Amino acid sequence: MPIITLSPDGTLALPEEIRDSLSLRPGDLLSVEAVDGSLRISLHTPKEKAEKPMIRKPQDLQHPAELATPIRVIKGVGPRLSDILSKKGMCTVEDALYVLPHRYEDRRELQRIAALRPGSSAAFFASVESAQEMTTKGGRRYFEAIVKDETGSLTLKWFHFHPAFMKKNWLPGRRGIFIGEVSQFGYQREMHHPEVEWAGEGEELAEVMARDPENFGRILPVYPLTEGVTQKVMRKVMRQVVRDYARFVPDLLPAEIVERQALLPLPRALKESHDPDPATARLAELNEGRGAAHRSLAFDEFFFLQLGLALKKRGIALEEGISFQVTHRYTKELTKLLPFSLTGAQRRVLTEIKEDMMTPHPMHRLVQGDVGCGKTLVALMAALIAVENDYQVAIMAPTELLAEQHYLNIRGYCDTLGVTTALLTGSIKGKSDTLGKIASGETQIVVGTHAVIQEKVEFRRLGLGVIDEQHRFGVVQRALLKRKGINPDILVMTATPIPRTLSMTVFGDLSLSVIDELPPGRTPIETKVARESRRKQVYGVVREEVSQGRQAYIIYPLVEETEKSDLKAAVQMAEELSTKIFPDLRVGVLHGRMAAAEKEAVMKAFKAGESDILVATTVIEVGIDVPNVTVMVVEHAERFGLSQLHQLRGRVGRGSARSRCILMTGDRVSEDSLRRLEVMEQSNDGFVIAEADLEIRGPGDFFGTRQAGIPELKVADLLRDAGVLEEARTEAFALVEDDPHFRAPGHDTLRRELIRRWGGRLELASIA
Repeated sequence: MPIITLSPDGTLALPEEIRDSLSLRPGDLLSVEAVDGSLRISLHTPKEKAEKPMIRKPQDLQHPAELATPIRVIKGVGPRLSDILSKKGMCTVEDALYVLPHRYEDRRELQRIAALRPGSSAAFFASVESAQEMTTKGGRRYFEAIVKDETGSLTLKWFHFHPAFMKKNWLPGRRGIFIGEVSQFGYQREMHHPEVEWAGEGEELAEVMARDPENFGRILPVYPLTEGVTQKVMRKVMRQVVRDYARFVPDLLPAEIVERQALLPLPRALKESHDPDPATARLAELNEGRGAAHRSLAFDEFFFLQLGLALKKRGIALEEGISFQVTHRYTKELTKLLPFSLTGAQRRVLTEIKEDMMTPHPMHRLVQGDVGCGKTLVALMAALIAVENDYQVAIMAPTELLAEQHYLNIRGYCDTLGVTTALLTGSIKGKSDTLGKIASGETQIVVGTHAVIQEKVEFRRLGLGVIDEQHRFGVVQRALLKRKGINPDILVMTATPIPRTLSMTVFGDLSLSVIDELPPGRTPIETKVARESRRKQVYGVVREEVSQGRQAYIIYPLVEETEKSDLKAAVQMAEELSTKIFPDLRVGVLHGRMAAAEKEAVMKAFKAGESDILVATTVIEVGIDVPNVTVMVVEHAERFGLSQLHQLRGRVGRGSARSRCILMTGDRVSEDSLRRLEVMEQSNDGFVIAEADLEIRGPGDFFGTRQAGIPELKVADLLRDAGVLEEARTEAFALVEDDPHFRAPGHDTLRRELIRRWGGRLELASIA
């Protein structure tokens, strides 16, 4: 039974469970009176509060002002700690509530020494057997203590210590609880710089644990830390925040969704995430994020994300756009010019695009497909439909080289068809003439970089915008391109396969088409990882391919070497390869710092077979098509992301001859790096590789999702919570379908919360 004690200053000390049950707030008063030999405790409000009740506006009732309480108000958070936490994004108590533990430790019962396993954190009760200052063979001083319990002994070590303090405290026979990470060195288990909670004279383990309920007798949350904050301090702060403020978090999801999805109320979900019930919680479930509390928080976050995306998609569908007519004036002629037939996947996606373009609403479609599947041709077909209707087309690429490649690829066909084209990049001279022809409508298809969306570029009648490699651009660039016309259709393309979870978030407002078929005649690319020690054999493979009339790429991560880097660089290595390794072969070099005309000349020469080996940086990652190249060597392959390696690899295997990609690494490469590269050896499927890349790098790095214009996820994890994401998306899209204007009872609060979370990024009149 909870015991109420009287503090030395005459105040009552209430157990936590009583404080929680009374829902005490700062400033609340308790009165105590004796009734029939027992104490009666009553909660009441001070008189001045009763006279001046706090009246909240409706929006405050939805999002209580208490959640905006600065973190510095929390007891024990001084100016220094407040600054540290603020830099971590914890400025208010609401921020803190959503900084969840990244793992949990079971401190309901302490472990025995014999059961301790290397690599895990542990807490155990033991006594000091011996303690003394030691010296390594190299002369380094350290302090060592041997502690034991009835099952065995463990060595504790400190490499940073105060000798007098250690000798005074680490006395043989002294007992305590020791906490830290167990390591294995040879046959010996050790714990370095452990925390310790000493037992008093004659004090038993249960009494020591009861003295510190923050850290013992419970499942302990382990928080992500920043320098200057210990777990002990963080736990104390977070426990106060959860105890005093979690109850103010509003539950806004419709009751029928809560019931259907079996969700917990948000205040309870937050409390159980920070302070799991020791009687019912399962450690493995908590650490894997599979508990009901985590699922409820993730669902709430995903729901409002998907609600916004559903509205964006619906808003686009309701806008008045261009209803194109498919006349086949140019598209039919183009198919006659092609030396091959379209694949089934290309025809299917082209049909989806045509159907979108024929509706009176703007198309917003994402076309994704693996390297070499023929997306550019599909985009050209869509462009010609717009031109057939007397509209202009803008095709935007992330780099000058890719823009130039697109321009060169389509210009020949367009010239034959009588369609005028222009290239617009930052380095092109004499732009005024080009800009004049775009403004007059004389130029029908414009291919370029960010230069296309500059303010001075005006279109007479822009009807279609095509964005290639969408992940290189942000949502702002997409919007700017759209504003160059009057609600033009937008076609987004990417050769980087997008994992399903990302396509439902970053591109959740776009319709999706997938070209999942490669043109006939393509042979699978053989991929091998080679260590530095096999360099001669690798160069032998390059020479063998060239001797058979083929060509090769050798890719480097840098343009030029620097003093700070030990990586090989393209310019220096091109010189070495041409003079020392392959003096009898023709070696070209290509990198992003070259002028556009220079790059075009190098590529033309290589494509024409005037050079045997092209040394390049990742500037050739996309858009380069030389079917005669049958081998690629990627230097320092461990420095690249898997999706980037897959893009690079796609530059070979574009003809019918057997092709190889060799991933060079140093002899001292981590096991993790090798495991990543093994994914490349085992699969040519871009979607398999993209999923692996997402898992390794995390969603934040994969596409730079911060520029995607969507709310940042605080709790939900795209990988772990993929199933929750799908459920939340289904519910959110169904709600918008049934009640697009949020007029149903209770939906007005959803609308306000949606606007708050998206922070003005929706730009939709339908929810204003």
